[in-house]
Amino acid sequence: MALLYPTYFPNIACYIVMAQSEKVVFEVQDSYQKQTYRNRCYIYGANGKLSLNIPVHFSQNNRQNTDEIEIDNISKWQSIHWKSIESAYKTSPFFEFYEDEFKELFETPKEFLLDFNLECIAVINSCLGINPVISNSVQFLKTNTESDYRFLVNARKESKIDTTAYIQVFQEKHGFINNLSILDLLFNEGPNAISYLKNHPITF
Repeated sequence: MALLYPTYFPNIACYIVMAQSEKVVFEVQDSYQKQTYRNRCYIYGANGKLSLNIPVHFSQNNRQNTDEIEIDNISKWQSIHWKSIESAYKTSPFFEFYEDEFKELFETPKEFLLDFNLECIAVINSCLGINPVISNSVQFLKTNTESDYRFLVNARKESKIDTTAYIQVFQEKHGFINNLSILDLLFNEGPNAISYLKNHPITF
């Protein structure tokens, strides 16, 4: 059993854990925190590492759980995110193979961040062909266990996580960029992505 946060297009480290776990519990009883992967992911654009951030309604003054966070749809973030993904990966080996499944995620407005994250994860799992038993936490667990990987939600700890290199679209320009969103691995490696995930050592 692995304990994780359901983030926006989770990074590769999260998916290494998920692919090697029969059961996954998503922490959904936490207090929302900014500057994490809860509402952001990183992809590999033509100019290097690119952050995609979902705008949300959040007040630091009022404590809110992640499952209460609403998406701010005033801006055209869905269009911006999809165009960024398309621009970054249209020349990757497997983008066209998965394009339709992901494009649908950005065609209708989304209300709650958690629901959208879970929807994205479901699509990714389907593309990867993994089917762990997934459940949501019923209370916040403070104690750390051997299978507690909630720390992967912290974008600031990213530099401490190393993932094995694979071929990326703009690698000749900027070199290999470590631990990006699972989108990067999926569009570049396609069906080989699952083998990468299942055989990668969990050393973080």
